[in-house]
Amino acid sequence: MNSAPAPLDRTGLTAALGAYVIWGLMPLYLLLVRSVPAFEFVGWRIIWTLPLCLLIALLRKQWPELRAAFAHRRTLGWLALSATLIAVNWVVYVWAIQNGQVYAASLGYYINPLVNVLLGTMLLGERLTRRQWIAVALAAIGVSLLAAGALTTLWISLTLALSFGSYGLIRKQVAVGAVPGLTIESTLLLLPSFGVALYYAQTEGSSFAVSTELSLAIMAGGAFTAFPLLLFAIAARKLPYSTLGFIQFLAPSIVFILGLTVFGEELNPAQSACFACIWAAAAVFAWDMVARSRKPDAS
Repeated sequence: MNSAPAPLDRTGLTAALGAYVIWGLMPLYLLLVRSVPAFEFVGWRIIWTLPLCLLIALLRKQWPELRAAFAHRRTLGWLALSATLIAVNWVVYVWAIQNGQVYAASLGYYINPLVNVLLGTMLLGERLTRRQWIAVALAAIGVSLLAAGALTTLWISLTLALSFGSYGLIRKQVAVGAVPGLTIESTLLLLPSFGVALYYAQTEGSSFAVSTELSLAIMAGGAFTAFPLLLFAIAARKLPYSTLGFIQFLAPSIVFILGLTVFGEELNPAQSACFACIWAAAAVFAWDMVARSRKPDAS
């Protein structure tokens, strides 16, 4: 009763799987907007995310929660920090994909679960099972092998891992729902985003005015931003943070495969060894989750 891990929340698990599958397939969407500079694209991405969030909040009758969060200065401060972290994460990720650093982006999200485990155990007092510690060790070996062969792009990987790990931790702790939280984050980033869009319009020319097809693709960024982040926010509040981190192996695995197939990046021996370790770690962790889900609730 006092040491057994709690049963996994199925709603949280489903939300996490949905979020990470969408994020794993994101490079395919970014192929449609690869002509748009990373900073400009992220600006438009935020601009088109906000209307969608406002609509969802309206349909779900969450305006009172939005007003309460805006009126709470401490909550607003934490959401300003989480908004900054996710904006940095988006810019680095888009830049990496556009510049042929798909494996570096993938590595960042392989490192991220280790960051989540560290944050969960050190700051949230979460306990890992013996199988989870085995998975941590296997993942650490794999990441070490891949990092050793990717020192020149490791800044990409570390920035992605640390920014998103910290973002998830803040969203787990702030008492704001998924939709209101993302709505407030998008609102706080709206003015800087308009500034970025205006800068590119006056200097290099706005990508939004190039063609109807490109404009629609840019607008779709709002949906590709809002839906997985909403799912992630739901999962972050319902699952142990360490569990959430290991489910994340799904997204970089998809990205890794896309880099090998669609983007045609060369796979070296260190990357192959890392891939084997990561999948072994994911298998051990999945085994642990299945075993825990079948246990009757002892409470």
